[in-house]
Amino acid sequence: MRSTSYKAGSGAFNAIGEPWLDHDERYRRSEEIIRALRGIWTEESFALKGDFYRFNEYSLKPKPLEPLPEIFQGGSSRAARDLAARVSDWYFTNGNTPEGLKAQVEDIRSKEKTFGKSFKTKIGINAFGIVRQTEKEAREILQEILDKAIPDAVRGFHHEVQNAGNASPEREGNWAKSTFQDLVQYNDGFRSNLIGTPQQVAERIIELKGAGADLILLGFLHFQEEVEFFGKHVIPLVRELEARTPVRVQAAE
Repeated sequence: MRSTSYKAGSGAFNAIGEPWLDHDERYRRSEEIIRALRGIWTEESFALKGDFYRFNEYSLKPKPLEPLPEIFQGGSSRAARDLAARVSDWYFTNGNTPEGLKAQVEDIRSKEKTFGKSFKTKIGINAFGIVRQTEKEAREILQEILDKAIPDAVRGFHHEVQNAGNASPEREGNWAKSTFQDLVQYNDGFRSNLIGTPQQVAERIIELKGAGADLILLGFLHFQEEVEFFGKHVIPLVRELEARTPVRVQAAE
């Protein structure tokens, strides 16, 4: 695995000339630009007098064809879920257990009704897959990854992102509760627990789907070889399980 530098927080915003706002204000700004994008894409002459952005008779030509580009947003905090429930096409969150994901999805679904949203937010979750013929082999690979991690790099990343995760008033943003092991795969991918035999991993995918996941973004140690193995040995089992036991899902329709 390769370690890269991470420019977190205010530095990334300063680099593009944008002020670093408090946690919930960043989500208000995000909502404003999402509404602006949709307006620009669909209206002949778009106007907006917002708290962060101003448009006056703005016209984009040619406009994107239908269906419009889908807008993904990340997060795990209350403000992130509120934003998703109001305007986003996709809510994409860090790796989590089915129970942890379900709690987030149920909150979004409830808020969609409160806000009168006309469509359901789709749900994406991060995961790291380690699939081997035996669970023992998969767990050994996980331990090898952890053993080869550079502790100072992981702790440095941990310091930066936990500051971000704890910045929400509820202290429940991305990475707020991440452990050292979670941060070796930097978006908590190990927490989704797609680690084991093909059958075990297929069953856990079904559990995540039942909790509301429409999409799982997977990482692998050896990408090309393991994507092929996953496609041959895990996806067919997922399709079998779906056909055998249809699950009641929280996922978007």
